[in-house]
Amino acid sequence: MAKKTFQGRAVLPGNLKGKALVSRVAFNTSGSYLNNMFAGETKKAICTDAANKDLYGKDLKGAIICTTQGVGSTLGGCVLMGMTELGVGPKALLYAWHVDAVSAAGLYMSDIWNERRIITIDLLGDEFLKAVNTGDPIAIHADGTVEVG
Repeated sequence: MAKKTFQGRAVLPGNLKGKALVSRVAFNTSGSYLNNMFAGETKKAICTDAANKDLYGKDLKGAIICTTQGVGSTLGGCVLMGMTELGVGPKALLYAWHVDAVSAAGLYMSDIWNERRIITIDLLGDEFLKAVNTGDPIAIHADGTVEVG
């Protein structure tokens, strides 16, 4: 696979390499972490959002989640902050579209209050989601550049 490069906006910058976990539908933070929130699971973060066929049943712990945008209730931001505090949150969120306000609140709270950053890049575009597949190598750069492949 030839390397493809995308330029996004670094919402919470950082440098990271890893494997992509792709959802071509919006990422429901609350729905995805129900076991972690209510059963206290802290070894894994198995996605519990049955409506998201791309992620359902997959471990979200330490993932580089590539998606369109975040959705969910007002609890979603707290979920992201809490999952990161428990050590089962994602390492990065890469959005094709704008980061949603609810997720952004939790991402900033985690970063500022808990000093636990989830690297966040948005505005990568629809072409990004067409080019990336689960398992693809990803390199994230602090300037918002994302390399796939």
